[in-house]
Amino acid sequence: MKYIWVIAKKEVHSLFVSPIAYVVLTGFLLLGGWFFFNLLFRFNYLLTLYTSFQNLGGVQGLNLNEYVIAPLLQNLTIILLIMIPLITMRTFAEEKKSGTYELLLTSPLTVTQIVLGKFLGCLSFILVMILLTGIYPAILFLYGNPELGILASGYLGLFLLSVVFVSVGLFTSSLTENQIVAAVSCFVILLFLYILSWPAETTGAALGEILKYLSVVEHFSEMVKGLIDTKDLVYFLTLILLSLFLTHRCVEASRWQ
Repeated sequence: MKYIWVIAKKEVHSLFVSPIAYVVLTGFLLLGGWFFFNLLFRFNYLLTLYTSFQNLGGVQGLNLNEYVIAPLLQNLTIILLIMIPLITMRTFAEEKKSGTYELLLTSPLTVTQIVLGKFLGCLSFILVMILLTGIYPAILFLYGNPELGILASGYLGLFLLSVVFVSVGLFTSSLTENQIVAAVSCFVILLFLYILSWPAETTGAALGEILKYLSVVEHFSEMVKGLIDTKDLVYFLTLILLSLFLTHRCVEASRWQ
């Protein structure tokens, strides 16, 4: 476990000595803040519009979780889909390009330690990004009354989705020494998983259900609604373990070449 944390710390350090971490972090928070305040202003506008009616019963239909938090989390997933490949693209590809990959493979470290160390290093940075968005719910709790359970479920879904994105990014980075190729490959795979359910309504019932189950956004959307189902947790865990297993096999194959 000690060596895993050493690699994770090295990965985090290498992120912050390059400008990419600061650019990604700043861009993520700026875009997240833009979405949040636009959604908040829209909610305030709708609230003002409803209260101008003679029948004030319409106000009860407005909910912070539905009109602000859920759309915000959905928008954050799109930002992460773009940003995470930029973070993970360098994990193995940069090692190969700089020539340190061979040194890493010939070290006493096991392949499992290498993969888990880099995985935890990238995940730590992504976790910091997600935690910094906690300022938005804090503002809502300060001036409103959002439902804590639904909010916690939505953030759990966002975290699990981010773990999936990171594990896929590690896999694509282990396939090439070109960081751009790794980033684009990761983005294409994640986007495919994101839009996989789009034709579900126009296909047969059986195929439609399969497409919905394979799409990450369908499982995430359920958690944003406050529904934590075992099948959603199993789905995310399966994708994470599969991606890490493929990464492990790819790195192990390189060690024996």
